Amino acid sequence: MQPNVSIIMGSTSDMPVMEQAAKFFDEMEIPFEINALSAHRTPERVMEFTEKAHERGIKVIIAGAGGAAHLPGVIAAGTILPVIGVPVRSSLSIDGWDSILSILQMPAGIPVATVALDGAKNAAILATQILAQSDENIKSRLLQFKKDLKQKVIKANEDLKSAKFRFRVQ
Repeated sequence: MQPNVSIIMGSTSDMPVMEQAAKFFDEMEIPFEINALSAHRTPERVMEFTEKAHERGIKVIIAGAGGAAHLPGVIAAGTILPVIGVPVRSSLSIDGWDSILSILQMPAGIPVATVALDGAKNAAILATQILAQSDENIKSRLLQFKKDLKQKVIKANEDLKSAKFRFRVQ
């Protein structure tokens, strides 16, 4: 089985955030790989990865990084694949803003789609939406996921009707 998506993180300290994406791909039955690559500590490995990712059948890359968060941009600079950046709140982070702005403010020609701080699950959902455009099986599972989300909210609203409050009007 070949991976469709590559999940990359700057270090394994990002794993608690990035595993949200891995869990979603497991639910959606989408083959993926997950690795730690550092734009600062292993730049040669990052460049090797980016140059060969599309040749290996990778279709989307999710890159999470904290602090200076250069990893998603460096990957985007070296590949033709869509890159989704996940800003990660790190122990050295300035409330996550350093990561958000580092990933969000890419120069023209080097796009990185950016999700919310610690938003790896949304990155996985976006990657799945990209893959669903050319894969009917993934599209079917994604449509079911969206239906389930809708039903969850409808059920929650029904459950709220049974909550008792003295001054509730309805």
